[in-house]
Amino acid sequence: MAQFPDTPSFTGFNTPSRIEADITDLQHTGTIPKELNGAFFRVQPDPIYPPMLGDDIAFNGDGNITRFHIHDGQVDFRQRYVKTAKYKAEKAAGRGLFGNYRNPLTDDPSTKGMIRSTANTNAWIYAGKLWAMKEDSPALVMDPVTMETEDFETFDGAMKSQTFTAHPKIDPVTGNMVAIGYAASGICSDDVSYMEVAPDGSLVREKWFKVPYYCMMHDFGITEDYLVLHIVPSVGSWDQLEQGKPAFMFDTTREVYLGIIPRRDDLKDEDIRWFKRDNCFASHVLNAWQEGSKVHFVVPEAKNNMFPFFPDIHGAPFNGPEAMSKLTRWTVDMASNGDEFDEVVQLTDTASEFPRIDDRFTGVKNRYGWSLEMDMARPCELKGGSAGGFLMNCLFLKDLETGAEQHWWCGSVSSLQEPCFVPRAKDAPEGDGWIVMVCNRLEDHRSDLLIFDALEIEKGPVATVQVPIRLRFGLHGNFARAEDIGLDTRVAEPA
Repeated sequence: MAQFPDTPSFTGFNTPSRIEADITDLQHTGTIPKELNGAFFRVQPDPIYPPMLGDDIAFNGDGNITRFHIHDGQVDFRQRYVKTAKYKAEKAAGRGLFGNYRNPLTDDPSTKGMIRSTANTNAWIYAGKLWAMKEDSPALVMDPVTMETEDFETFDGAMKSQTFTAHPKIDPVTGNMVAIGYAASGICSDDVSYMEVAPDGSLVREKWFKVPYYCMMHDFGITEDYLVLHIVPSVGSWDQLEQGKPAFMFDTTREVYLGIIPRRDDLKDEDIRWFKRDNCFASHVLNAWQEGSKVHFVVPEAKNNMFPFFPDIHGAPFNGPEAMSKLTRWTVDMASNGDEFDEVVQLTDTASEFPRIDDRFTGVKNRYGWSLEMDMARPCELKGGSAGGFLMNCLFLKDLETGAEQHWWCGSVSSLQEPCFVPRAKDAPEGDGWIVMVCNRLEDHRSDLLIFDALEIEKGPVATVQVPIRLRFGLHGNFARAEDIGLDTRVAEPA
């Protein structure tokens, strides 16, 4: 009998759901825009078996991908596990076989040599495939219509990196998918791979470089000429793993670096500029762009570590107030002779995370950004159901051009998951479209899909789609037009 731990990661709204399902024409209120024709994919960590070692962090669950197929004013639901090597091995054994997050030293001996991916961090669409991503391994590709798992993508062995990012970017000019792989030569190594994948799905570039120190490199930015990579001291080492400590721990004594890496076939380590600044925390990236000799990089920045499950390496207690992140613009000048930042500017007093833009403006100056706001002044009757334990209770829109802000509160017994922007048309102006996102109804133990007019979020959702099951906290997701993945020509019957 499966018995999950009686701990916050496995109880309440975070109780594993372990559901695969198909539901046609979900009930909804409001009006689902008829122009919306495609699918919103999102992924949740959702363990199929209790953790082998008695407890675990929520980020170590098996990837379970939800697809909301939006068409003809209705929404159809499909949810499938990603059939990773881990998933298959544990299904065959009937129990958990893998140990602590990112620590192979804690695994059952039978798993030696297996790719440890849980494929639980991003559901990404590119080259007609659904990519299930976890940054400690290659991505798994799936059929976006049937949602059946195919295989790990190594580009017929052309990719030498052992890892592939969970936050790729699409170059709006070339259409290439830009990616990194940190710990490219193995766990805790300071090797990073920079890769580009063409729209036909072929690997067209893979260059390696060294970073100032090994750490979690969860996200990055791109510009026309550069890959922009922030090095923030959520650090790891073999010593930590051997001592049974968390794979990452935050070091407040280390400097933060920003790497400006030329996107070139002849890239060498000496071509990279490393700028440095005082300690801070930053994980996700809103966007990056060039302006003359200057490179701008916008992130939610916090004074201290945001992840309580990756504790302070010196033993300091988690500091909640210092973990509140706010959109901040980092600027460096490539014409300078030094390694100092040119400017660091906080753009708002609103605390937020999970930033998203109109992805057609990746790598160029954008106007709008949406994210999940943490407004601790709002009433809160129930907690839980949010990534990392934070109360993400508002949708936040920031106009970077005028400074204007909009906020929409989901209520005292709900929390929100990452927003995703969907343009009204391929050539629509920036921000002209919708926001789709999941809302956790914490008291009812179920979820809703919310659809907003993207530039009028304060008016509330134009449609609320009721999901009769509970979707666990999710990480990242993306929308694909029906014609780009074959949903308009292939029948998506239950597999």
